[in-house]
Amino acid sequence: MTDTSTPHADQDLEIEEAAADAAEDSEETKESEGPSDTDLFHQSEIAADYIEGLLDILDYDGDIDELVSAGRPMVEVVGGRLQPLVGQRGATLEALQELTRLAIFRATGSPSRLLLDVGGYRNARRKELASVARNAIEKVREHGEPVRLEPMSAFERKCVHDVINAASGVESESEGVEPSRRIVVRPVD
Repeated sequence: MTDTSTPHADQDLEIEEAAADAAEDSEETKESEGPSDTDLFHQSEIAADYIEGLLDILDYDGDIDELVSAGRPMVEVVGGRLQPLVGQRGATLEALQELTRLAIFRATGSPSRLLLDVGGYRNARRKELASVARNAIEKVREHGEPVRLEPMSAFERKCVHDVINAASGVESESEGVEPSRRIVVRPVD
């Protein structure tokens, strides 16, 4: 039996295979980049609708802002009488955020990194945590010993890690398991 293929047919097959590989690589790159700003804003809209429904059920008044910030969908609820939605040390807010993330997942089929804020709690807490982090940095620099902070939520730990990562001569890591996960600040060797 003789080979009837031409050199051009082999080249065409190689070109098609290369194009298919490039298309797969492009899809993988898109997936690794995460959702687009349009997708993120859509997630914040879904979250805003969910929160609005909850506020109606609870007969609470609040203005809802939906936005995208730092690659994350965000919803901010402002108004009076919202403290019950925050709860003690933000526990109710954390639970509400998880429920809202589930609503987004149900609607889109994709997990969300939504950040929910009620009554400016997260901004105020961020400032408190920056102070806690600066105090820990000062103690570590002064005594040269590790400092263990109180257990914190993932949001709170991220705020502290951000402040410590910006400082020189110290480093931080989280240890333990939820809900007792905490940050340890130590001098850099």
